[in-house]
Amino acid sequence: MGITHRARGVLRRRDPELTMPPGARNVVYGPALPDESTVHLVLDLGLRIGEVQMASGAGASDVTATIIAVVSAYGLPHTEVDVIYTSITVSTYRGTDLPPITSLRVVRNRSLDYTRLADVEALLRRITANELTAAEAYAELDRITTAPHPFPRWVATLSWAGMAASLAVLLGGGSTPLLPLVAAGSTALVDRVGRLLNKRALPFFFQQAVGGAIATAVALGCYATGMLDNAALAIAASIIVLLSGMTVVGSMQDAITGYNVTAAGRIAELALMSAGLIAGVVLSLYIGVRIGGESVGSLDAQSLGRAEVLAPALHLPVQMLAGASTSACFALASYAPPRPLLAAGIGGGVAAAVHSLLTLVDVHTVLAGAVATTVVGFIGGIIARRLRIPALVIAVSGVAPLLPGFATYRGLYELSVLGSPTGVATLMLAVATGLALGAGVVLGEYLAQPVRSRLGRLERRFAGPRMSGPLRPAKRRID
Repeated sequence: MGITHRARGVLRRRDPELTMPPGARNVVYGPALPDESTVHLVLDLGLRIGEVQMASGAGASDVTATIIAVVSAYGLPHTEVDVIYTSITVSTYRGTDLPPITSLRVVRNRSLDYTRLADVEALLRRITANELTAAEAYAELDRITTAPHPFPRWVATLSWAGMAASLAVLLGGGSTPLLPLVAAGSTALVDRVGRLLNKRALPFFFQQAVGGAIATAVALGCYATGMLDNAALAIAASIIVLLSGMTVVGSMQDAITGYNVTAAGRIAELALMSAGLIAGVVLSLYIGVRIGGESVGSLDAQSLGRAEVLAPALHLPVQMLAGASTSACFALASYAPPRPLLAAGIGGGVAAAVHSLLTLVDVHTVLAGAVATTVVGFIGGIIARRLRIPALVIAVSGVAPLLPGFATYRGLYELSVLGSPTGVATLMLAVATGLALGAGVVLGEYLAQPVRSRLGRLERRFAGPRMSGPLRPAKRRID
């Protein structure tokens, strides 16, 4: 009898759900979705748009917000996005009884084409405004991604050369007419050689090494023949051009917005490309010193604590013009349309002017760079949406005149030629300057958000700084 009573007690205490048949359990139903083929089409559409943004240097938060906005516009309200720099994964929730629909796309090619990015931004606005069906949007995206560059490749080469010449003036070489020409010529040569090496699929690490070696060798050769009084400025200008295509802004944006895996990937790539550039410059310096002595490429131009834009002999309008020309040439080399090109030039001029004013009153170069790019990010964030252009174009182009090319060269010269341990401190200064530039742009974009969203709506929760994609995140259920 005791065993029978205990058995009955256990049965009475069992969970009611465990006594139900399998089909009668509590089921969480997902949102009503379109047919499965449409879901796959929408997911692939969002992935391809995100791929274009990632290839253009957009941050992971921008890519995530963009994909969520696209899929939400076509009836997929609960979709999770995972961005890890080399791939993008999206998964649509369908409830507890059905498996989620998941798609993945690998980001293989990374090339700057701001015309393509601007066209995708315009397509995104039409999608979120419900002006296109999913099939129409997919066909339009296919047209955008398969279209050729808006102008020939040699125009980009001339733009890189113009950027190097502008940087040479910005660095303080305006009094020597041959210096901008040498910087432009060596940069054009590096670009053409890099294009040939890229066709042969040479890894970018070695392309950077070859570029740094060629730029340094040309400048040292001109110095040895008496064409230049100082090879350092020409080399520094070429170094800045080679550094300008790197994802400094995107790395800092990902780190600040919490996408640590993507930020680590970008920083690793940035470090690797910089290492290749350093290897090429050091190799040319070593050979040049062996041939021409330690006087080759001597450093007699500027002090360690100053930044590249500091040139007291130049008037502020000339500095502003040189900075504007630098950013505009970078944007043109990246195939920017006319309106982003103009905005990029304005951003570069503002950055150069603010930076030079701060350094003239003895503000430290790292702080001066951070303040200058914060101003650029703030102004660019306000006008970008008014002109309907990606803020990323203004941000990346505005940073270009302030990249620490001269500090990088000086540190390498001190280490490889002079054998001085102060070169390590100089290189650390260059790294700190680059990080400050990226952080300043992100902070400026963040500060611009209340202005863009109307000051009467400050209660809106911030979704993080936006460089590309939709300003406001799409509404979706999370539970």
